[in-house]
Amino acid sequence: MNRLRRLAGIGLAAAALATSACGPSFRVSTYPTPDALFGASLLEFQRKKWDNAVEGFQKVTLELGTRDPLLPTAYLYLARAYGYRDEHLVAANTYARIAESFPEDSLADDALFEQALAYGKLWRKPTLDQQYGVLAQSSFRTLLSAYPESPLRPRALAELGRLDEWMASKDVEIGLHYKRRKAPDSAIIYFRDVLAQYPTTDAARRAGLALLEVYRSIKYAEDASELCTTLRKGWPADAGVGVACAAPAPVPAVGGTPPPPPPPGA
Repeated sequence: MNRLRRLAGIGLAAAALATSACGPSFRVSTYPTPDALFGASLLEFQRKKWDNAVEGFQKVTLELGTRDPLLPTAYLYLARAYGYRDEHLVAANTYARIAESFPEDSLADDALFEQALAYGKLWRKPTLDQQYGVLAQSSFRTLLSAYPESPLRPRALAELGRLDEWMASKDVEIGLHYKRRKAPDSAIIYFRDVLAQYPTTDAARRAGLALLEVYRSIKYAEDASELCTTLRKGWPADAGVGVACAAPAPVPAVGGTPPPPPPPGA
């Protein structure tokens, strides 16, 4: 029996259980088969009884054979139940079981996407440790490279862009810290890094403008000129770039137009 037909049968059994009056309380030991426990656990999941769902799907994953086609689905619901309990790291590790053990399964790209989201929920602010943000980026990039035809691709790209913006923003803040501390060399390193690694983010624009100020403060005129070329190309319509990189107005000579220089040899 394929997975879809099997899930349909489990769903019908769960629906019948849901409509039965005064059913027994949930106890994993009362279900004689993994399929029966899967259905009961699914019902607990739908009722938002996350503790029961975790307990039930945990046992299902232990009782199903390693090649059972129902196993990836059981891991998926188990991971989601962990997530609803705000156990996002455990959820991410559970999603990984699907992507690593069943890379050809139709749920593998879903698992990578939800794994990345779970890691992302552990990185709550750009200024915090980036560890889980890096793991989220890695999961999204694995999804994009391993499953290029996945319908989740547009959403993964959007989420990856958001994470890139956060990563870049943190480095901009560090660069600004060094700029305020009059440590131009360190500031330059961070601003340049943002421009190189995250060139399409708004943080890169901010890094470029801050770097321009640093260059001018230490009289790096050639570097400032080259940077303005980059900024104009990347953000041609940005008002801040236009002002910062505007050509200086010519200074009129005192007393009108100066006379032309004498000819050579005069």
